[in-house]
Amino acid sequence: MKFTKMQGIGNDYVYVNGFEETVEDPAAAAVFVSNRNFGIGSDGLILILPSETADCRMDMYNMDGSRGAMCGNGIRCVGKYVYDHGIVTKTEIDVETASGLRHLSLHVSDGKVDAVTVDMGSPVLTSEIGEPIRVGEETFRFTGISMGNPHAVVFLDEAESLGGSLTELKLSEIGPKFETHERFPDRVNTEFVQVLDRKHVKMRVWERGSGETLACGTGACAVLAACVLNDRTDPEAQIELLGGTLSIRWDRKADKLYMTGPAVEVFSGEIELPKR
Repeated sequence: MKFTKMQGIGNDYVYVNGFEETVEDPAAAAVFVSNRNFGIGSDGLILILPSETADCRMDMYNMDGSRGAMCGNGIRCVGKYVYDHGIVTKTEIDVETASGLRHLSLHVSDGKVDAVTVDMGSPVLTSEIGEPIRVGEETFRFTGISMGNPHAVVFLDEAESLGGSLTELKLSEIGPKFETHERFPDRVNTEFVQVLDRKHVKMRVWERGSGETLACGTGACAVLAACVLNDRTDPEAQIELLGGTLSIRWDRKADKLYMTGPAVEVFSGEIELPKR
């Protein structure tokens, strides 16, 4: 299987050109290639496929083989791949995802895409604002936001046990408890947020099916929406993640979130998948 490793602020995936390659069992392939000791190493697998309704289709799988609906960092890299590899020749494109069509504006420098703005669609409130939830021995408050996939946003200053800063957060302990909580029958991505000012936020994320990742584009969008709904930031802010910073803007009139960030091709290669 020929592949290309790409990353968006550290959220890394193995990409396969489905216009030329066929992956018979993408769920099993995702588990294999994602292994950072015995595979390529990634947060999952993304297939770039032909589409009847858009310029291409993104089919994504998490590192545990579960299917993902949408990935903001991943779709930026899809945009870079199809332009840089000649699948599309325009800088305004549509990508089909499991959560609907997404429009991408490609920012090109010296003939290559270096950043992408994604129309991430409308955030959907899926909880009360600051809804209480009992996790373990403590009651937390979260704001649920769907970006085509489910998110629970938790502000650090509302939970003493989480510590005052993201560096003190024991995410590997608390993250799985949120992910598998009965409140979220389809599991959930959980963002833990430290608001620095009305234009600057820091976050860490526990992604369902993948654990802690360096970045999550849909998570950053969910964080901005939750911050605005809780009157903690302006409708446009810089969201700082472990892997880098994304610029998120919520156009309240159109009710759409726009995410801008980099996309990087790391290397390409060929790997033999285990026989089933």
